[in-house]
Amino acid sequence: MSNMIEFKINGISVEAKKGETILQVARKNDIYIPTMCYISKTTPCASCRMCVVEAEGVNGFVLSCNTPPVAGLDVHTNSEALELERTNIMKLYDVNHPLECGVCDKSGECNLQNKTLEFGVTTQNFTTREQHRPVEHWGLINYDPALCIMCEKCVHVCNEVIGDDAIDVKFGGYSSTIIPKNSDTLDCTFCGECIAVCPVGALVSSNFQYTANAWELSRIPATCAHCSGGCSLEYETKFAGINGANEIYRVKNNFEFTSLCGAGRFGFDFENRALRDEAAFEKAVTAVKNAKAIRFSSMITNEEAYMLGELKENFGLKLFNEDARMFQEFMGAYSSISGKKHYSGSLDAIKQADAVIMIGSRIATDNPAVRYALTTASRHRGAKIVYAHPLEDALMQNTITQFMKYEVGTEEGVMALLANAILKDADLSEAERAFFDDLDFGYLDAECNVGAEEIAFMMQSFKRAKNRVLILGNDLIAHERSCNIAKLAAMIEKYSDFSLVVVPNEVNTLGVSLISSLDKDENIENVVGYNAEGGFVISSLSGADMAIPALNQQEGTFVSIDNRVLPTNVAIGFEGHTLNDILLACGIRHYNTIDCTKELGRFEGFKAYEFDTLENYLCAHGEDNRGYLLDEVSCEADGTLESLSDMPEFNGTVIYHSNPVLQFNAYTAKTKQLEKETTLRGSAQFAAAARISDGDTIEISYGSCSITREFKLDNDLKGTIALNPTFDSVVDASRYRFEKSKIVRVVHE
Repeated sequence: MSNMIEFKINGISVEAKKGETILQVARKNDIYIPTMCYISKTTPCASCRMCVVEAEGVNGFVLSCNTPPVAGLDVHTNSEALELERTNIMKLYDVNHPLECGVCDKSGECNLQNKTLEFGVTTQNFTTREQHRPVEHWGLINYDPALCIMCEKCVHVCNEVIGDDAIDVKFGGYSSTIIPKNSDTLDCTFCGECIAVCPVGALVSSNFQYTANAWELSRIPATCAHCSGGCSLEYETKFAGINGANEIYRVKNNFEFTSLCGAGRFGFDFENRALRDEAAFEKAVTAVKNAKAIRFSSMITNEEAYMLGELKENFGLKLFNEDARMFQEFMGAYSSISGKKHYSGSLDAIKQADAVIMIGSRIATDNPAVRYALTTASRHRGAKIVYAHPLEDALMQNTITQFMKYEVGTEEGVMALLANAILKDADLSEAERAFFDDLDFGYLDAECNVGAEEIAFMMQSFKRAKNRVLILGNDLIAHERSCNIAKLAAMIEKYSDFSLVVVPNEVNTLGVSLISSLDKDENIENVVGYNAEGGFVISSLSGADMAIPALNQQEGTFVSIDNRVLPTNVAIGFEGHTLNDILLACGIRHYNTIDCTKELGRFEGFKAYEFDTLENYLCAHGEDNRGYLLDEVSCEADGTLESLSDMPEFNGTVIYHSNPVLQFNAYTAKTKQLEKETTLRGSAQFAAAARISDGDTIEISYGSCSITREFKLDNDLKGTIALNPTFDSVVDASRYRFEKSKIVRVVHE
């Protein structure tokens, strides 16, 4: 029996899946129905009524945005009556709308302008008394209620996609307005998605307002360079004056189908303005030729990683990147059980999930793209989401259905408990089943602080789920027992209906791990740093011995969390030297960085495509046509599970390396608009244990490191674990993110 519903639109036979609306089917078949409040990635707002259609046998008009069709229905999208209805709606929208098009930021791309022209509204038949509506200044966002048409897109996207649920509608007829929810001012993560979806100029970027017209800006399609989400964006650039430099004025996204966090939207000005320095270049070439090793970060393109590999091959030097090496090691252990190189899940799989386990990450700030996918699953699929971590996260409270708090350091034990429950009835080998039979559940329950009743509750809530996803964060990758944790995750994916997503730490951690032959970092002399520490530093950050372009100044590719090779483009030019110039001076011929894109085909999973053949767009119905997906690669599954180690203890004051909202690394720290919160944040309980108070200057000692920060009391936190930001300092990526620490108050004389 077919699940498709057959009906007609304008005499054309079409089919709908169960749950699809008339509007969705019309759009799939390229049949135009006008809208003002509709957005594909949320539930219908149903506030504008522009999408009304006629259905034979039905009295009155039908809202196509929230009405599913029935078999045999005959729908008409155009008639004189519909034209009159839509024209009158536009006249009502235009009542007292300020005539500010000459200075409005939305002019030239305003949906109200477009629809007013489309329906030929040249005179105003309605009137009402105007009211005083002051402009609200909400930090990065300004709101002008006089321009607002109350479409409610901003409210829907904030709640259903982002998860902040920070704005609401204050109903009052013509006096209705958008207000901060349960707050006097806007209290949110400032993703700016409300700006993106606003069809008029009511919600705007405070930094961009009145600086440029939409038609003056050039659009550069690119990929966000701040995390591994691989978010699609467009840099909008313009020359600042007749003799001014080319500058990025703002960042936009295809808001109909994609989202951006605030770092992606507002943290765009991290380019390197350094000029060409021949003396520095000569020193760089000499340093590379004499180097014993190159230490580099994962904030580079695949092409740069390939070229660094060529330097290793030609000069016999070592390559250090602990972030990518740890990920490489983790995925190697995973492959030894799964028999394949790549995990099966994706952001889209998370969005479509109805059961999710998220473990080992403060995901809202580690990777907002994953957070948004989880929010979508929660709001649209009613997903049961288990959030397992030693720390609660206020940003996830509106999304998760079960918080599973475990003790710091016990991730291996928690994964064993999860695997045992999920694989209880799986067809395991005798040796695999023996591993679980030999577990000391009493010991694990006690040491991990995860009881059997919590696991049973989770399994009961997942009972009817059809699309299940397990998400692993960086706490597991940097754990001393990461390899066994990876094997347990592979067991779950292999023998159950869970798909798996492993969250890479940096923008191109995954790409580097697949391309580079990495060595374990060691303290040796003659190390060149490439966007990392070294005796001679080649970097796009300040203080470098030789300057190179930042990622918004380069062509090249990344590999995202979705195992997709994504192109990025030059938004701002760079006047200095690049890595391929160094290779040329060393006798390795690559005249342009993107000459190496086709060379990536040498590595398993990659394709030998020229850079200029890579697509970089989303189609009209939302399909992602950027770059390409890595091919699945099979490998030998010769791994075995190891016995669990003793669970470690983390007593006393513990710090957790975790960045605040909108900050990721030294590049986001460099930007002008993003807030830079550098305090150590902890609870009252932490303060009491450390014998410190709110506002104290403190010295934090952990491992061999010592840093000074101000302490800030955070009422959202509990227990004796404090959050230490890393965007303003260098933290060894191979270290477990939780650290035993010594906290001392600094006394100022």
